[in-house]
Amino acid sequence: MCLYRTHFVCLLNNSYLVKSIMFKIFKYLTSKELALIGVSLAFIIVQVWLDLKLPEYMSEITILVQTPGSAMSDVWRTGGYMLLCTLGSIISAIIVGFFAARIGASFSQRLRSLLFNKVDTFSMEEINRFSTSSLITRSSNDIIQVQMLIVLALQLVIKAPIMAVWAITKIAGKGFEWTLATGVAILIVFIMVMILMVFLIPKFKKMQTLTDDVTRVTRENLMGLRVVRAYNAENYQEEKFETANKELTDIQLFTNRAMAILMPVLMSMLSVLSLAIYWIGAYLIEAAQITDKLTVFSDMIVFSTYAMQIIMSFLMLVIIFIMWPRASVSANRINEVLDTVPTIIDGKETTGKPNLEGEIIFNHVSFKYPDATYCVLEDINFTAKQGETVAFIGSTGSGKSTLINLIPRFFDVTEGEVLVDGVNVKNYKLETLYNKIGYVPQKAVLFKGTVNSNVAYGDNGETSFSDEQVKKAIQIAQGTDFVEKMQDTYNAAIAQGGTNVSGGQKQRLAIARAICRKPEIYIFDDSFSALDYKTDRVLRSKLKQETAGVTSLIVAQRIGTIMDADQIIVLDEGKIVGKGTHKELLRNCAVYKEIALSQLSEEELNRE
Repeated sequence: MCLYRTHFVCLLNNSYLVKSIMFKIFKYLTSKELALIGVSLAFIIVQVWLDLKLPEYMSEITILVQTPGSAMSDVWRTGGYMLLCTLGSIISAIIVGFFAARIGASFSQRLRSLLFNKVDTFSMEEINRFSTSSLITRSSNDIIQVQMLIVLALQLVIKAPIMAVWAITKIAGKGFEWTLATGVAILIVFIMVMILMVFLIPKFKKMQTLTDDVTRVTRENLMGLRVVRAYNAENYQEEKFETANKELTDIQLFTNRAMAILMPVLMSMLSVLSLAIYWIGAYLIEAAQITDKLTVFSDMIVFSTYAMQIIMSFLMLVIIFIMWPRASVSANRINEVLDTVPTIIDGKETTGKPNLEGEIIFNHVSFKYPDATYCVLEDINFTAKQGETVAFIGSTGSGKSTLINLIPRFFDVTEGEVLVDGVNVKNYKLETLYNKIGYVPQKAVLFKGTVNSNVAYGDNGETSFSDEQVKKAIQIAQGTDFVEKMQDTYNAAIAQGGTNVSGGQKQRLAIARAICRKPEIYIFDDSFSALDYKTDRVLRSKLKQETAGVTSLIVAQRIGTIMDADQIIVLDEGKIVGKGTHKELLRNCAVYKEIALSQLSEEELNRE
């Protein structure tokens, strides 16, 4: 008993929370949609009024049929009114359904746009907090759940209470016994629904999390398909998917079976109530005076019809009860994303300081990832002047990529400051900061489209660079040979993720995209790793000639890629352990010399 009471209290608390969550997400409805809801409400009232007029006409026909000497024309006239009420009710229901579908579709469209735009503002910290698979589920499955609830709620949730209350006022005073039977039936239905909700709401919450897991495993398998096949791990991946899929299936079966119990019980209750009303009616008719029997019989017909409409109203609400918990969980998950405040906040500066264009300064910079105990970077100090090439090298995990990701503010520094053109990057408008940078990530990213659209994407996604600019950028990136051998050359199709080109070709197209932008600063995050030594050297030589005066930051693993840099910074466990030119570091930095000797012989190093 105590356990049930605890569950019931939790249900009440959850119900309050659910209402506030659902109400909160409805703030994204537009004034036009609210107006359509108002129009729908008017048509629902008309529909309920017409539905409740039917029993009155039925009662009138019953009296006419039972009364000797009644004219047949009166019966036909009353029947005609019933037909008109039925047609009017059908037309009203169609209009309400049309408006509900329109509101649900436009609202879900807006939620998808809001989620997409919100995720676009997230830093890597927020992306990692939610996970990619969860964000995909929230943008698709969760929005569908909310949309379905809105569509049905407009048609049922508003109609059901109006129908129930109006019907109750119609039958008030028509028979205590009938009212008592109807009240008992409603109470049993209500208790059963509450008991089911106590056990099902936690299951619906878990269901959405398990949907995330299925999405994650599926996405992971598709993205790593080559590795899965190369290691004969298909069975292992299948087992992972089956585990996630079975958990989701089991919980769906549990909820569906629980709900499957509800409908037969409700229909049985409907039949039992009908039987009770007629049984009580038979008793009342028998006990009534001869002059009152027809009136009691007429009241019984009217009461049974209204009682059925009351119970049907509760059946409508039960349908919503079935969808409400899952939709509320979905609404909560959507609100979590929309209410998240990005940690990277836009600044106000739109220009750097005069005569400092292309200059980058790291001033006592330290950084640690959210919730991490130790710093990944500690007390980093260096200056990259305009036109210089600054390279970063170090062992795996030394913080090279993290360091250069602080410049475009993919993360914000924990301590110190990063200055670009003499201005702290935190003070820049993000659009201004990004427009100064030509960024080539560690893993080259290509989008579905053409060679031309991927290279011209550097124009803030507008792809409005001329064909000549695109060809020039591809030429500098040493991609002309393979592009002109492709079918349709510069208009050749590129698959999603660039799966129809090699790793080296992807890197060259990604480099061409940055070159085409003509930025103040190039950031190459190990962007030459898939190139052979000859292409690497020619590309960097050509890049230096064509982009004189542009600052370049290069993260690399190969000594051959960076030995011509104006300044090489050696990182070890997040700290700078060496700084200088190639020759200076060979003399003064043991870590650099160790890396160099692991790749080149003593003779090759001296020759260089």
